[in-house]
Formats: sequence, structure tokens, C-alpha cells
Amino acid sequence: MKSKLLFLFCCFFYLGQAQKSAAYYNEPYRPQFHFTPEAHWMNDPNGLVYLNGKYHLFYQYYPEGTVWGPMHWGHAESTDLLHWKHLPIALYPDKLGMIFSGSAVIDKENTAGFGKNAMVAIFTYHDDEIWKAGKKNTESQGLAYSVDEGKTWTKHNGNPVLNNSGEQDFRDPKVFWNETISKWNMVLAVGDKIKIFSSANLKEWQFESDFKPDDDVQNLGVWECPDLFPMKVKGSAETKWVMIVNHGDKAPNGGSGTRYFIGNFDGKKFINSQKSLWMDSGTDFYAAVTFSNVPNDKKILLGWMSNWLYATKVPTEVWRSAMTLPRELELTTNGYFYFLNQKMIPQFSSLLSPVFESKEVKTPFEKEALNLSQAQITFETNGVSDAIISLSNNNGEVFTITLSGGNLVTDRSNSGKIDFNENFANKPQVMPLAGDKITNVQLILDKSSIEILLNNGKYSMTNLFFPNEDYSVLSIITNENKPIQNLKISSVKRIW
Repeated sequence: MKSKLLFLFCCFFYLGQAQKSAAYYNEPYRPQFHFTPEAHWMNDPNGLVYLNGKYHLFYQYYPEGTVWGPMHWGHAESTDLLHWKHLPIALYPDKLGMIFSGSAVIDKENTAGFGKNAMVAIFTYHDDEIWKAGKKNTESQGLAYSVDEGKTWTKHNGNPVLNNSGEQDFRDPKVFWNETISKWNMVLAVGDKIKIFSSANLKEWQFESDFKPDDDVQNLGVWECPDLFPMKVKGSAETKWVMIVNHGDKAPNGGSGTRYFIGNFDGKKFINSQKSLWMDSGTDFYAAVTFSNVPNDKKILLGWMSNWLYATKVPTEVWRSAMTLPRELELTTNGYFYFLNQKMIPQFSSLLSPVFESKEVKTPFEKEALNLSQAQITFETNGVSDAIISLSNNNGEVFTITLSGGNLVTDRSNSGKIDFNENFANKPQVMPLAGDKITNVQLILDKSSIEILLNNGKYSMTNLFFPNEDYSVLSIITNENKPIQNLKISSVKRIW
């Protein structure tokens, strides 16, 4: 009898585990190969750093709800930037304030005295009590360190290490070791400019300069989440510096957005050599920054896939927000202007399985009964200048991508659920193509998102959508019914 009871108990236990496993990460609209928290609210990626075979992703996290609240640093790690292991919360608010965005470095020479190869987080404290008292200087910069590869953290007893100088917005430090000057540099978003600092030990910071071009785009609101790093220009020995700046409001298609400057930096002053370019023209790409300490000095970018106009209202229940796929950056030039190309990391191809392939496809083209909830679609335009790509389902819901008149335009006005916020689908989104002829197209779809890359990642557009039924039909129409080449449709494996 006991053995029968034990057998029944084991059966029910394993059945329960199987049901739990089947439900895990399978809620409506839950991305299957993008990073999302198990539950609750997430926004900016923070402290992106590599150490001893593992990539560490920290992120703005509120563990008590699915809307923004007192910020913590959530934590996950990965060996391949695709499959992530959730770890305990790294940093909690304390008497100095909430833990806003920042960066992490590996202190290889123990300049701060926390230990050789200590992982050091540099973050913004935000103290609402100062604001309530009628003062603006709510933000300062603090340090925390880990000597066990990010498992446990100790906050520096001398925090804050950089006090506010009177500005209302004084946040999001990105820190890196500058070999040229043998010091640490920090870029900090302050109002509508970037302040640059230097330090020998991460604890004592000296102001060096402000960055805000005189002929810059006006009325972009508060600057946030900066980044600064050198890159070799592809195919040459030339090195340029890249300055990334994020804006919480007033991007070209509305709300949040990310742009970049190319220029030169001497450890004290950054001077841009050309006007800024938008890194992604979609409304769902923000707070993008790069990983530190990556082997071979690769520049790998990660962004938050949402928009402050509607991030707290999107129709997900257990969690809110996802990260973009990691993108490897490449700096190119046409001899007059420099561009950042964004390519999916090479290991992404390990998730792909072929579904359909054709060397030449006559248009109009339509293929039904596809699973476009986890898919990649690629093709070469073969000289096509105008095209309409439609992703639709049996409910008549459709997400449309139009290539015409030197622009790429996305329209999600009939894509599914849109009534949760008036700004979500109130107008088409436009990406100017600067007179370029589009040669290749890459579309990556994951439940409730699409990442669009053109011309090997020179142009990028990221959008969310929330269809009531998964998209299952792909339609492509071209001007004069011109054929396209090397169409490939692949399924993408889930990572959880």
C-alpha cells in the first residue's frame, strides 16, 4: 500500500512540475527569445559587463509591481547572450535613495582598493525626499562592489562619490578605463548635455568638460543613459569615438529614442565630427548601452524594448517590458560620413531552423499557415525600390511595413490591441533612408515585437505589437511586381 501511495505521489508531483514547466514563460505576449524578468517591472539595462566567461545584465527593476516604482538593480547572467539565468536582486534602495541607472566595470588593477578584478557598479542615487523638500539636487552617484563575480554586493561606505552640483537631472553614469590617460572616465547625463569626468580610483572625480554641440537638434528634452567608446573604422586603421545619448521624450516618431555622435576624445573633451544620427527609428528602442570588458573589444549593444509614452500600459500582466536582442556594432564610412551598423550577434543563428527558402520569389507573394510568433524573415530586394510587407492573422489584424519614397514606414493601427494608450498607434512611424538603395531586409519577430534591420544593419527600426492571435500570413508586394531574391523564413527556438 505504501509503495502505491508513493507511486501516486510521484506521479502527481511530476505532473504538477510538467504543468508548471509548460506554463513558464508562456503567458500571452511573452517573448520567447528576448530577455524578460520572470515577473514585475523592468526598464533600462544597467551594468552590462563581461567577466570570466559570463555576461552580466543588470536592469532597472521594481519587484513589487508591474509599473515603475522604487528602483532596484535586477540581475541575470549568460554565457552566450541568449540563454539567461535569473539571479537575486543585486542592489536595493537605501537611505541615500533609489538605485537608478548606471554601469559596471572590472577593476583589474584594484585602483579603488576593493580587490583585484573586483566588479564595481557605478549608479545614480535618486532621493525623492530632497524633491519633496522643494530642492532640485535629488541625484548623486554611488559605488558598490562584488568580489565574487556579482553574486553578492557591498555598497561603498563613502557614498556618494559624486555629489550633485545643483542640477535637477544628474544621472546614468557610464564609466570606462581610458588607456590613453591611464584613468577612468565617466560620462553623465545632466539636463540637456553630457558632463565628462575623470578619476584615478573610481572614488574621487574631477570635472573635465561639457558636451552639447552648438548646432545640435533642439528641444529633445532631458538627455539620459549616455555611453562613450572608441571603435576602429571597418577596413581601415582609423579610430573614432562613439557617443550614445538616449532621450526619454521627443524622438522623431514620438516618445523615447536613441541617437549617436561620431567624433574624437582626448580623455577630457569629446568633439563630434558630424551631426547625430538616430540609432533606431522605431518607438520601442531606448536606454541602449554597450557591454564592458568584452573579449576582442567587441561592442555589443542592448536596449530596452518599450517607450515611456505607454510602457506602463502595455497589455501584459505578469511582467512588463523586454530587452532587444543583443546587437554587435560595426563602424563604417562612405568617405564622408560615419555610420554604426547593428548586426545580430553571430550566435543568434544557432536558434534558427529553416521553414521556407526560395532563390527567386515572384510577387505578389503570399504564404499562409506560418508561425510568425517566433520567426526570422530575410530577403534581398534585387533592385526593388517600393514594397509592402504585411504580417497578418485570421482575425484580419495586420502589421504593415512599407518601403516607398526613400522611407521605411511601419503601421500598427490595425495590428491587434491598441486601445490601451492613445499614443501607441496614433500614427505611422517613418524612417528616412538618406537616399540609400535598400539591398537586404531582416525581420525578427518574437510574440509581441519586431526588429527590422536594413542594409546589413545600417538602418534599424524596432516596434511592439499585440495581436489577438499570432500572425500567420506573410505577404510581399513590390512595384511592377518585381521579384525578390533569397527569401528565407526560419523559426526561432525559445530560450527559456
